[in-house]
Amino acid sequence: MQPFLIFGLSASLAAMGELAGHERRGSLIWPGRSAILGLLGAALGIRRMGDFTALDALDVSVAIFDAGAALRDYHTIESVPSAAAKRPNSRPEALRDAKGRTNTTITLRDYRAGVFYGVAVQGAGLEALQAALSHPRFTLYLGRKSCPLSAPPGARIVQAGSPAQALAHLTAPPWLCERGRPVARTLIVGADQGEVIHDRALDRRLWHFGPRSVARQPVEIALEATP
Repeated sequence: MQPFLIFGLSASLAAMGELAGHERRGSLIWPGRSAILGLLGAALGIRRMGDFTALDALDVSVAIFDAGAALRDYHTIESVPSAAAKRPNSRPEALRDAKGRTNTTITLRDYRAGVFYGVAVQGAGLEALQAALSHPRFTLYLGRKSCPLSAPPGARIVQAGSPAQALAHLTAPPWLCERGRPVARTLIVGADQGEVIHDRALDRRLWHFGPRSVARQPVEIALEATP
């Protein structure tokens, strides 16, 4: 038996990191490692350029109770053709040099609508993380700033033999139990080999992310509703 910090993440809209380009920003069907560590950092009050060393050492597992439905949002942005601005150092500089010779480009943003996940964290400092999730310093988002949580995380520390056993102690928001108990059938864990996703923060200032291997473990975790 070992201690786990468990908490739930529910949101009406979620956007969970995938390799992003200028024209399309996709979403995984579960929150990646960088998203969860960023959320924990926000709860602790760590700013983007702060020290994430302790959080980077944590082990994180995610149970998918409800991956929601795919939703795509369309944006238009003002883009600068390369012929109009030669090697600009910034977007404001590019717009200045273009002198009105710009184009309108459609960009895509992918979301998941109506999601619920369970997170199990192992490592040092779980008590401080539990307290921070109960009284976060900054607003907690599930991805972009348009995606606030729809319920408190309900963080608690439990003793269990595995992440799946720990997450069986999680309680779900009551509205998620109207059609029966929420059940997770997939647990995402770090692995030496498996599916490769880019959710490991390398440079938070430059938004650089590295690859990580994960495994999808079959589980059956049924939850009770929050009292």
